[in-house]
This record gives sequence, C-alpha cells and structure tokens, in this order.
Amino acid sequence: MAVSRKVDTRAVGRNRIKRVLRDAMRHLLPELAGGDYVIVARSAAAKATNPQIRDAFLRLLRRAGALPLPAAPGTMPPARTMHQSSPSPTEPEPSSD
Repeated sequence: MAVSRKVDTRAVGRNRIKRVLRDAMRHLLPELAGGDYVIVARSAAAKATNPQIRDAFLRLLRRAGALPLPAAPGTMPPARTMHQSSPSPTEPEPSSD
C-alpha cells in the first residue's frame, strides 16, 4: 500500500488513507480472489471522507474482478441448468420396483 507525499503532504493524512484502506482490505479478505495487490492512492483521496475512500476501493476491486459483483436487487436467482441431477417438476420420478 503506497500513499505518497503528492497525495497529502501531512503524514497524518497519508496514515488516515492507509488506515482506511487496510481496514477495508481486512474485512474483504475472505471474499478476495487470491493474488498480490498493489494499491496506490491518488490525490483525490486526501479530500475524500472515509466512507468515500472505502466505496471507491470496493468499486475498483469489483472492476478489477477481484470481488464478485453484488446481486441486483429484486432479480430472480439463476435458473437451474440441465446438468443438474434433480428431475424436472413435469417428469415423474423413476420407481424403484
């Protein structure tokens, strides 16, 4: 994780950004795809609030494919495929006679 002096000249500001990113990363570790991540903060992070930094971080991880996309609200779950072994509701189950 890198936050340069160009982002914020004050160490307090740079440390705040790193702290917010580390905390977000800690909560996301179980969901993250395996691999190495290089996180470089941009100058807009110095003026952003903590929730804004977290939200931007989540969006970027999803865009990079490291996190699954959230399910759209109000949509039905995906239909079962033909490869599943359960019988369809219209077909009778085979008898064991």
